[in-house]
Amino acid sequence: MKHIDQKNDEILQILMGEGRISNAELAEQVGMSPSTCLRRVQELERSGIIKGYRAVVDRELQGVGFAAYIAVGLSEHSKAAQKAFERSISRSPEVRECHNITGAVEYLLRVEVPDITAYKHFHTNVLGNLPHVTAITSYIVMASPKDERA
Repeated sequence: MKHIDQKNDEILQILMGEGRISNAELAEQVGMSPSTCLRRVQELERSGIIKGYRAVVDRELQGVGFAAYIAVGLSEHSKAAQKAFERSISRSPEVRECHNITGAVEYLLRVEVPDITAYKHFHTNVLGNLPHVTAITSYIVMASPKDERA
């Protein structure tokens, strides 16, 4: 599937907001028959445009009430240094997102932990001990008035 037409875009917008909507309800909202709607959703899934479905979890109720974005700079700008960093970060359950970015630093992480004490432990004992990490700048999340991550 190369082209996303208006109906497929409508389907995607609804599914991004409510992934558990029934096919009948989805079809009604986009103004098509249930069988046509189901075929379109299945094609979006087959083509990889829809990668999966997730539950949106209230992390605070789960005991994870502290979030921070961390800009990380590496001392070495080689592919090997980046791969080593990415392997280490992939093993850290505190890291919910890791993005390789352009600019003054190489990575932007989203870290979620129970509290500031847990964050200090991650910052000092995990991130601070990784080879090639030379810069760590933390941005503490105070509130998230808009958050569309699933």
